[in-house]
Amino acid sequence: MILENSEQLPHPAQRIISLVPSQTSLLHYLGLKDETLGITKFCIHPKHWKKEKQIVGGTKNLRMETIKKLNPDLIIANKEENVKEQIEELACDYNVWLSDVNTVDEALEMIADIGKLTGKEKKAKDLIKEIVALKQNFLNKSFVKSKISVAYFIWKDPWMVAASGTYINELLGMAGFTNYFATQERYPVIELSKIQAEDIDVIFLSSEPYPFKVNHLEELQLVFPNTNIQLVDGEMFSWYGDHLLKSLPYINSLKEKLVNS
Repeated sequence: MILENSEQLPHPAQRIISLVPSQTSLLHYLGLKDETLGITKFCIHPKHWKKEKQIVGGTKNLRMETIKKLNPDLIIANKEENVKEQIEELACDYNVWLSDVNTVDEALEMIADIGKLTGKEKKAKDLIKEIVALKQNFLNKSFVKSKISVAYFIWKDPWMVAASGTYINELLGMAGFTNYFATQERYPVIELSKIQAEDIDVIFLSSEPYPFKVNHLEELQLVFPNTNIQLVDGEMFSWYGDHLLKSLPYINSLKEKLVNS
């Protein structure tokens, strides 16, 4: 079944499969090395788990038979990253906990819930306290109030950006960035010719899900010759959980450099 809340699991999970890269990282942070049996091929943190754990496919192309052989007592999935039909099929036989994270507060709730599901409440609470302190320190920075208009690109062919209602947009807003595409929802396909370059201070090209490189930056620079275009670490803007310990300082530094440049 799909667990409606963390109290529905009668005991801490002992046989866990994670279908979400950022939440796999969280399981490692919480010390669940022995309990975590299966991960996806996109679960790259920690690196050594790719060799130690059973790979159960990609986030959107799961190997159902492999999952069944592992006989999990908890499958951790995500509404956005996994395929609804596959999750519903798994929920017929296994306990599935489905996260839906679009804000930092929801990320903190997710950490608390996974802490409860796995018997790691204390470590989860400590992590939450550390993130909250980082967040408050970040919001207290004077440069956060400096507004910089940004377009955050996540894909090419077609060009796609992060708009409102996304975790990326939440982090951009927290840093004081103004999202040029905030009037649109989720991850719209956009036309470069319709962008008013004079209204954008900087374009961010994310390293994931599309792996933007220097040649893509140069390609866009020809279209927007007077716009500041930056390659950014996509994990810092889209991975939640323990990654927030690195994300907030990273975005902090990025914003400070832009303000002072």
